[in-house]
Amino acid sequence: MRLDSWLTENSFFASRQKAQFAIKAGHVLVNEKAVTKPSAQIQPTDEIRVTGSALRYVSQGGLKLEKAIRHFQLDFSGKRVLDAGASTGGFTDCALQHGAALVYAVDIGTDQLDKTLRENLKVHCHEKTDIRTISLELLDGEAVDIIVADLSFISLTQVLPRFKKLLAPSGFLLTLIKPQFEMEQKLRLKKGIIKDRKLREAAVRRVTETAKAHEFHLQGLVETDVEDVKKKNLEYVALFYHANKKGDIG
Repeated sequence: MRLDSWLTENSFFASRQKAQFAIKAGHVLVNEKAVTKPSAQIQPTDEIRVTGSALRYVSQGGLKLEKAIRHFQLDFSGKRVLDAGASTGGFTDCALQHGAALVYAVDIGTDQLDKTLRENLKVHCHEKTDIRTISLELLDGEAVDIIVADLSFISLTQVLPRFKKLLAPSGFLLTLIKPQFEMEQKLRLKKGIIKDRKLREAAVRRVTETAKAHEFHLQGLVETDVEDVKKKNLEYVALFYHANKKGDIG
């Protein structure tokens, strides 16, 4: 039997997607050795153990958001949340587990959101939807309390104007800043990784300056560092708030 199927059938995970995420992240041990292929075949005599934080969220993104929530001491209780770039739903899952009343999960792709979230009545799934084009109508006619964003292959400078229209005056924005997608000029990067600190800082500055131009103020940045940054790009979670709500977060 496949490892991911065994984990699901034996109630370690609510879906195969969750099981596959945990396996690929190295959180599943077979006979005390990490196995990272979901399709790995296991035997009835094998000893299988799940370690660490693998059970908390449907994807690694949930851990990134959780770190920011704790760092900034943010309150999601009873809030309406827009998850821009929801994908598998790590941010959506984290928001719900921190008390969000409702999450609008928006993504340009399709069939990515974890089954358990898709069936959750607190989640409104909007696939094949470009975040740059949505209006308040998609949010039931009312701006949200919180926007969380994990976007790839697009610069945040293109979506910040839209976020301003979708976020309530008293709300805040938590977004991943991915320097590799914020460069003004395309650079040849080894395996797509930016190792130059000055280039990363310039990319972050480009985002924060655009945010300021649209009356968002940066309250702080926190490095995600939940993965091996030697093999992947260093990313940041930024907390922004509306200019008229400066210093009143939480």
